[in-house]
Amino acid sequence: MFLKRSLVALAVLLLGLAQVAAAQVYSTTDPLAHTFSIVARDPATGDMAVAVQSHWFSVGTSVSWGEAGVGVVATQSFTNKSFGLRGLALLKSGKSAQQALDELLANDEGRDVRQVAILDNQGRVAVHTGKKCVDMAGHIAGKEFSVQANMMLNDKVWPAMAKAYEQNASLPLAERVLAALDAAQAAGGDIRGRQSAALLVVRGKATEGPWADRLVDLRVDDNAAPLTELRRLLKLHRAYEHMNAGDLAVEKNDMPKAIQEYQAAEKMFPNNLEMKYWHAITLANKQQVPAALALLRPIFKEEPNWRILTERLPKVGLLTVSDAELKQILSLK
Repeated sequence: MFLKRSLVALAVLLLGLAQVAAAQVYSTTDPLAHTFSIVARDPATGDMAVAVQSHWFSVGTSVSWGEAGVGVVATQSFTNKSFGLRGLALLKSGKSAQQALDELLANDEGRDVRQVAILDNQGRVAVHTGKKCVDMAGHIAGKEFSVQANMMLNDKVWPAMAKAYEQNASLPLAERVLAALDAAQAAGGDIRGRQSAALLVVRGKATEGPWADRLVDLRVDDNAAPLTELRRLLKLHRAYEHMNAGDLAVEKNDMPKAIQEYQAAEKMFPNNLEMKYWHAITLANKQQVPAALALLRPIFKEEPNWRILTERLPKVGLLTVSDAELKQILSLK
């Protein structure tokens, strides 16, 4: 009887130890983000990017981390989300990418199931693929970039990413890392399929505040083709950059430049009524009412609520036409 009780006690103890070990590797706050990702630095601008796709919901909230003037981190596989903020803090304290990674892994009981890549503001890269990451898993560290993947359909995925990134050096950084993600998917991608993706680009040097230092910050949390949607969002982001440049040109009273920027945005998304609308309002405010009327007529016809909004703009100074001109605008058929 004593032996039986001892064996039961031992079994309970071993089970408890196993549960503790498992808790050190995985918890409900650390998602199983098996995935492929890239961290990279643009040598011309110093800007840094981290991009990722996975068959996991909202992968961008757990894998990708970055801070202007500091670096970027991708933490995946059995994800330790704390590696994101802790890794950036170590870089900010003066550690190199490799020193930061070494310190993160030193006290991590789950290091064998982690996959982590860190890139610092000098372009130095450190990457780790734990020996117990689910096959196929691996990484390639190149000049100022690293690609890493786990639970892939085959072992061609991360080499395809590295090749695509290196061959697209002429592209802006955001488009260049997306090319690497597209190559990963084309080579086989995640063995489970696709669900979410994210793209973050931060400045190489911090400016007046973090609100100005995230150049691109896009996420697709749940989509059958997340990379296709992410590329659409990036294109929309670029279009609104043209809109912002147009607004800046108006402030400087450079109307030819403003019109050029607005038209560039509208060419990218010709069905976007808002882009056309604010273009028209700008023209009206610059005493180009006939040109504004030509743009506003089809907008009002397609969506009457824009006419209602236009009536409200003079009160807050966003439309500065005369009463007669406002009446002309509002009476468009």
